[in-house]
Amino acid sequence: MSELSEQQCEACSWDAPHVTDGELEQYRRDIPEWRIAERDGIMQLERVFTFRNFRQALAFTNAVGEIAEEAGHHPALLTEWGKVTVTWWSHEMKGLHKNDFILAARTDEVAK
Repeated sequence: MSELSEQQCEACSWDAPHVTDGELEQYRRDIPEWRIAERDGIMQLERVFTFRNFRQALAFTNAVGEIAEEAGHHPALLTEWGKVTVTWWSHEMKGLHKNDFILAARTDEVAK
């Protein structure tokens, strides 16, 4: 487990602080396979996970859904044959919060 995946998410609202450039660099060290995507001016974390078939991709999607429900924070999930694209960002605050990095690290743990 990464140190980041073991941290607790905190309640966050529309006016919560976005991650700073320094935090962004620090957190990305724990999740090197995730990329920063920007859509409509909103920074998001995204990673594509590959699988041997649709059944495995669907099982992974459901497992990520479980950690999302547990945290009360939900990603965009695109499930296709043999792959799942996971995108984390904090919807209310329209950007990246520490919670997004914690849940990206937990997503990596689910994929192992």
